[in-house]
Order: sequence, then C-alpha cells, then structure tokens
Amino acid sequence: MASKRAGVVLTLLALSPGTPVVFDQIVDELWAGRSMANARNALQANVGRLRKFLKAVTGLDGDRLIRTVGSGYVLDVPHDVVDAHRFAALADTGAALVDRDPVEAVVTLESALSLWRGPALLDTCDGLRCRVHATHLEERRITAYEDLTAAKLRVPGERVSLTEIRQLAAEHPGRERLSELLMFALYRDGRQAEALEIFHGARRRLADDLGLEPGRGLHRAYQAILMQDDELGEPRRVLLHAGRS
Repeated sequence: MASKRAGVVLTLLALSPGTPVVFDQIVDELWAGRSMANARNALQANVGRLRKFLKAVTGLDGDRLIRTVGSGYVLDVPHDVVDAHRFAALADTGAALVDRDPVEAVVTLESALSLWRGPALLDTCDGLRCRVHATHLEERRITAYEDLTAAKLRVPGERVSLTEIRQLAAEHPGRERLSELLMFALYRDGRQAEALEIFHGARRRLADDLGLEPGRGLHRAYQAILMQDDELGEPRRVLLHAGRS
C-alpha cells in the first residue's frame, strides 16, 4: 500500500463500493480533531497515490477505479470484489440454510469464514467510521461461526472443535448462544456432566455480575441435555479399555 492514509481511504470507499463518499467524511476519518488548512489537497495527494498503487496491482486505470464524483470519491467496482461484502453475502446465505440444508450450510459458512485473514480492517481502523465497521464485521464473524457450529451439530459425523468454541465462549461471555452451542457440542462428545456445568457456570456469572438468570435458550439447552432429548442426537460413547488410562 502506498501509505497508511491511502489504505484508510481505500477502506472507506470499499465499505460502500459504487456509492460516493464525500470529501469531508474522508478528511474527518484521516485527521479527526486536527485542524488542517490544506486537508483537501492532502486528501487529493493520498487518492493520487492510491490510484497509482491500484493501477500497479491490477493493471487497470486507477482514475476509473476511483472516480471523483461531485463532492466525493467512489470506488467503481462490484460489491463481490470486496471480501467484506462477499463474506456478508455468504454468511447470510449460510445462515438461511442451517435448518433446511445443514450440509450445504457448512460448506457455505466455511467458505465465508475462510475469507478472514486476521482482525477486521487491521491497521486502518483508527478513525470512528472504520472502528464502527470493524466492530460490526467482528460481530458478523462470530455470528457466522455460531451458525456454522449449529449446522455441524445437525450433520451426523461432523465434528466441532471444542477447544475453539470453548475459547470463544470464554472471550464473549455475554453471547449466550456460544454457551448453548458449547453445551450441545460437549453433550455430543459424550461429556454430559461438562455440558451441564457450562450452564451452572453461566448462571453463577450472571447472578454475581448482573443479578440475572440465564436466558430461555440456555435454560432449554440445559433441560434438553438433562433429559437426553432425542433431538440432540446420539452422544458419542466413550469406551474405556483395560490397561489404558
């Protein structure tokens, strides 16, 4: 990338390809709280560097990729060229398939999550707009992971990474759906007692921190596991062999 500021400009434009972003919004994102007499000229210089960079990378005309429109700039590319938008489209499609076609949902959601290479908008989210979009994208990623886990639990033979979901549930204790899915995954792995303890742990945490009870979803998960509801599927049997620890 030509410069960090040029990267911020590209990020802002890529978040809404085909839609003009006005000069003042970009200037505010780049230099919020700092008075600059020549901010418009500095922005034009960054856009010029960005156009040259895009031409070198893509071989296309940078002036046509980033067009000046009225009082702003527009990134003139289809939405599906931008990974964030491809991810969102795949995540939405996968979420809609979880109940009616979980096998296809797994494929679609894994494709969506494979587009991630690290934290959202890394190195470009100092400004307010980028921070807001980065937070939204991270939330969407967790939701897509929840949907993927739910789909896997509906497919016989699919395995869920207990280490991964346990870590996410610990990092996001306020997302009860992660705890529910962890309970179901533990139950399917033949670890009913651990699954029930997830509920009790969440109940203690909510009572201590907020004076609240777990939501209906966690309560339903607890009752289903306690009763070994047939809809949860057959838990994996743990076989103990003589002479092995």
